[in-house]
Amino acid sequence: MTQTVVTLGRSRLRVVQVGIVVLAGIILAFAAARLVKDVPHIANGTMPPEAIDKEYVAHPWIAYFHIAPAVVYLVGAPVQLAYRIRSRHYTFHRRFGRIVLTCALLCGVFAIWFGLFYSFGGWVQAAATVVFGLWFLYCLVRAFRAIRGGDMATHRRFMIRAYAIGIGVGTIRIWVYIFTLPNLLSFPASFAASFWIAFAMHAAFAEWWVRTTPTPPG
Repeated sequence: MTQTVVTLGRSRLRVVQVGIVVLAGIILAFAAARLVKDVPHIANGTMPPEAIDKEYVAHPWIAYFHIAPAVVYLVGAPVQLAYRIRSRHYTFHRRFGRIVLTCALLCGVFAIWFGLFYSFGGWVQAAATVVFGLWFLYCLVRAFRAIRGGDMATHRRFMIRAYAIGIGVGTIRIWVYIFTLPNLLSFPASFAASFWIAFAMHAAFAEWWVRTTPTPPG
């Protein structure tokens, strides 16, 4: 019976790991595409024709103070969450964790700023950005305070909650295509709906995960 539970736990973890890789790949691909689109216009002082691209070119500092730290956080957080790294290379885990946390905080603050004032999906998307952006920052602060107090279990739970929101950006892109390909919603409206659905899904999944997955030893 115990072996069956362990096997199911490992299988569930592998599914989550595959999902993270897929969603991270989607986000990194869109970040690369963002650079390809924006850099020529920023360098030449021109504006792209698509409405969704204009705010990135008009406010590059705000946009890329969100995107660049987000990439570091997106790649670095799974390394931090990996039990093998934490257990065998704890000094590296602590030092690299400071970098990842700083990038996450920058990413969250500028995501709220950009989403609140330059939202492509209007006030509905802006509201989702603020709600889940604040939850993301709250989870990071709680995780930091927990590890400073030596509470590793709470630290782990809130880091998982934070990362679930961060990686949710990849799921947003999937929902946008679900809504726009069959013309269910306009492009801006699809962003508004996708933000709420994707982030709510990820927040709920993270809560289920931390409540049903035992804390690893150590």
